[in-house]
Amino acid sequence: MSKTKQQPSLKIIPLGGLHEIGKNTCILEYKEEIILVDAGIAFPTDEMHGVNIVLPDMTYLRENRHKIKGMIATHGHEDHIGGIPHHLKQFDIPIIYGPKLAMALVKDKLDEAGLSDRTKLQTVGPRETVKVSPSFSVEFIRNTHSMADSFTIAIQTPLGVVIHTGDFKIDHTPVDGEHFDLQKLAEYGEKGVLCLLSDSTNAEVPGSTASESSVYPNLDRIIAQAGGRLMITTFASSVHRVNIILQLAQKHKRKVAVVGRSMLNVIAHARELGYVKCPDDIFISLKAANNLPDEQVLILSTGSQGEPLAALTRISRGAHRHLKVRPGDTIVFSANPIPGNTIAVVNTIDRLMMQGANVIYGRRHGIHVSGHGCQEDHKLMLALTRPKFFVPVHGEHRMLVKHAEIGYKMGVPADNIVIIDNGDIVELSTEKISVKGKVPSGIKLVDQAGVVHEHVMQDRQQLAEDGVVTVAAPISWEGKLITPPEVHLRGVVTKVEPSLLKQLIIRAIENILENRWDEFSNSDRSAKVNWSYLQKEVEKTLQRLVKRELRSYPLVIFILQTPETPSPTAPEPTPNSNRKVYRRRRPTASTAS
Repeated sequence: MSKTKQQPSLKIIPLGGLHEIGKNTCILEYKEEIILVDAGIAFPTDEMHGVNIVLPDMTYLRENRHKIKGMIATHGHEDHIGGIPHHLKQFDIPIIYGPKLAMALVKDKLDEAGLSDRTKLQTVGPRETVKVSPSFSVEFIRNTHSMADSFTIAIQTPLGVVIHTGDFKIDHTPVDGEHFDLQKLAEYGEKGVLCLLSDSTNAEVPGSTASESSVYPNLDRIIAQAGGRLMITTFASSVHRVNIILQLAQKHKRKVAVVGRSMLNVIAHARELGYVKCPDDIFISLKAANNLPDEQVLILSTGSQGEPLAALTRISRGAHRHLKVRPGDTIVFSANPIPGNTIAVVNTIDRLMMQGANVIYGRRHGIHVSGHGCQEDHKLMLALTRPKFFVPVHGEHRMLVKHAEIGYKMGVPADNIVIIDNGDIVELSTEKISVKGKVPSGIKLVDQAGVVHEHVMQDRQQLAEDGVVTVAAPISWEGKLITPPEVHLRGVVTKVEPSLLKQLIIRAIENILENRWDEFSNSDRSAKVNWSYLQKEVEKTLQRLVKRELRSYPLVIFILQTPETPSPTAPEPTPNSNRKVYRRRRPTASTAS
């Protein structure tokens, strides 16, 4: 009697978006086929000095590039599409499917990076189905979110249907008239959904998320009451919000000057695709705005999150070339700080108020609503799809836990719900869900020059916390100091007199040369010196000395200089002549965290 051949499992592997906000990236794998759902970025924390963006570790995809059949972009937010150009430098993606607005933004990114030939972009519409590979077909279901042209996706697999909500809220009165296709979700629920992957961002918040249209009357009132020049900042990608602001500018007879590259880019594409509707003559340049009466000007700006290089942040610092705050200006923050940005935002607000602006911000004004569903939205999603298995995604740990509780209350058995982390391998059969193993799932930090490696970040952190001590010492072939070492302290706080510390450092180097020179130099008059060993021993000694005297851990850089020619008694020069050695101090356990 032959055994029944077991059907291969379906693997779901998130590389980002779990236990965090941002860099949403998920793999679905069946046999030798992989499809990718979104490829986002996150923004750096205050400790990530000099870093511009944070990417997920894509080692698993690099190693399995031959399996990649295509990618799905659910919508055009940076935390869902921002990583695409970076990943295409490491591996090809044969085709990327997504909504028109997202694909227009991706095309710009690829053109700018010179990567247009690395993939094919294909736009899709609501209820359109694409066959990505023999095992994966995807239907795009219109949803509602803070960004226009957003989709939930239904993925047909050999084991059943997997629904990935993407980012969503259930908005019954959407600004653009594009309603959530709840009927299609219900149809899938009726036929049977194997697994639901659902956005957890607001799972802690009771009730339903307010409609985007609820912002309109509150912004209308504020704009009507503003007597002078008006500045409004919001997320550049909040197309619905931008559309409302432009409509109100027309209503109140204000011309609009747009400030910030991302805002200009999104508005251009949204107008071209019909998501923003306004006459051409509503827009004016900043130069023209300065020639109009203040009550006729509305400046639409980036910088709602206090980003260091964003327009409003530079305006608040007085560093913008064309815009200065004037007493009587009204500045509106039509956005709430995302986690991690609160301090930067309140500092920006303070600087603007110090310059005489009337700044309107905060939840009490009703000028911002979330693009993510609250608990009642989650319940409706679960009720419509009725999944056999449930995986909360897109959120910090407490959000995932709360969402799992909601799933259980909505009838999903506890054994059929898993709370996972980035890199976990979720294996699905028709009867069971389990977590089996893990793939690399760290982060890659990127600044303007490229990937920032871990040791560089450790050095930056150490420099920021404790400063740097630099010691340069010229040493002869006979093991003597040619001139006194140069010692420089930068960013170092010390109770020890700097002159005393320098004397201690010089004395430590002299002691090594006087008492241990035989360890570094041959005694057969060949004049060969093990400069590397000497450099290492001096460095270790200086590290201990500095730590003992300062009670802190500054970065210690020891520069060893050797003479151009050896001693006359030596027959041959060493290979190390005429060089400077720069070595980085290895951070101790207490400084490498």
